[in-house]
Amino acid sequence: MERVAKACRTAAGLPNVEIVGIHMHIGSQILSAQPFADALQKLAGFCGELKAKYHSFRYVDIGGGIGIQYQAGQKPLSPKAYAAKVMPVLKRLGLSVVMEPGRYLVGNSAVLVCRVQYVKHNGKKTFVVVDAAMNDLIRPMLYEAHHDVLPVMRRKGVFRADLVGPICESGDFLALDRDLPVAEENDLLALTSAGAYGFTMASNYNSRPRPAEIMVDEKQSFVVRKRETWKDLVRGEILPG
Repeated sequence: MERVAKACRTAAGLPNVEIVGIHMHIGSQILSAQPFADALQKLAGFCGELKAKYHSFRYVDIGGGIGIQYQAGQKPLSPKAYAAKVMPVLKRLGLSVVMEPGRYLVGNSAVLVCRVQYVKHNGKKTFVVVDAAMNDLIRPMLYEAHHDVLPVMRRKGVFRADLVGPICESGDFLALDRDLPVAEENDLLALTSAGAYGFTMASNYNSRPRPAEIMVDEKQSFVVRKRETWKDLVRGEILPG
């Protein structure tokens, strides 16, 4: 709080700058409302001080981080439970409220659909190699994040395997040592909860074009982002001379 107060004093001394608000963020994928209420309670007194000192102060940004269900057993934080905890504090502040519930809005709105290239057995482990990779969905490799894997066309049974991509990288995996739906070559699999931090973190690593994005509305579907091609990858390159 001391550092924030000092930053505000410095900013207030600059020409053409107003102190209009403060932003709070305590983390991501939080499934309980209590940490948000606790953090706001700590911030409340400081907001009062800023409001009294700077007449332009009118906003409090309470951040995001509201958790969603990534796997069975997780109970997502409901807006009703969240509001019940934070509203008593917010009402006392008398400020306009900004919040960033991005993951909550879009996390479970999308899946990543991939096709099985082949199933590989090395005697001790089974690998399901698909045409999606870490460049398409980096969260499992980067955060050890869990995304449920569902069969598009159901087969009976599950087997213990790694779900991996075709990139020559030790980190190219989408699920490790998991009970996966039994799959064969050319089967389609869907990784759930890919709407948040999925496409926006995708890359062209290993010169891989990014996939298309399809919006589905009931029985209608629309291409909302075209599949990239090799020409897209080299479009910005210039040969000297």
